Amino acid sequence: MDSKEIEPGVRITNDRCVVFDREKVLVIGDLHLGYERALEDEGMYLPRLNTESIRELLNRILEKYEPRTVVLLGDIKHDFRRAKFEGKEEVRNIVRLIADAAEPVIVKGNHDNYVQNIVADMGIDVVDYYDVGGYRLEHGHVDSGVRPVVIGHEHPSVRISGSMCGGIKMQCFMYARKEGVLVIPPFSFLSSGTDFSSGLQEDFMSPACRSCDMASAELYGISDLGLMELGELGGASELYI
Repeated sequence: MDSKEIEPGVRITNDRCVVFDREKVLVIGDLHLGYERALEDEGMYLPRLNTESIRELLNRILEKYEPRTVVLLGDIKHDFRRAKFEGKEEVRNIVRLIADAAEPVIVKGNHDNYVQNIVADMGIDVVDYYDVGGYRLEHGHVDSGVRPVVIGHEHPSVRISGSMCGGIKMQCFMYARKEGVLVIPPFSFLSSGTDFSSGLQEDFMSPACRSCDMASAELYGISDLGLMELGELGGASELYI
């Protein structure tokens, strides 16, 4: 399936975004622009694939969902440090692409120390959270305590075992329905995700997840075959292909 309505008017999609249908708001998280440049500073050289893949996917979902507002849910840039010219332009170009089709909203993540400076002359504010449709949207490194909430930060994935190979690592949405906490996967091409297959509470970084019974969280995997219902996190270690 291409998407699933997890609550009335709220859809998670195989395009790694959350859509609020009534409000026409689209939410994506953890772009980590400038990731390749940060690796170069450590002596590892990669083609500039992350920004280009994000650009292509953004163009597709902007056309597909026709949102009025696009919320970037934190960690827009990868490097904590002040961005050099190239890093600034990566962020500005992605924000311009969104602004040509919708209103961009930037929620500050723990990597976004200097994002406000980068977009200041574009007339865009960087906020700690954004509220829509009764939901609080925030990055997740800090917990406002408001529920229901949509967060990023965790880069969730699970490893699925297989008989013909070592298995696959699948990025996913995690939904702690009882507590009202939805964790979205990263939008970055290069973020392979953090494996939560063990289901251990202490593996989570965000205070919101640490306050939940994440073992009972619903899993929805991102795949070439569409969005896949994977059961609960507590049973993830038994997933098999």
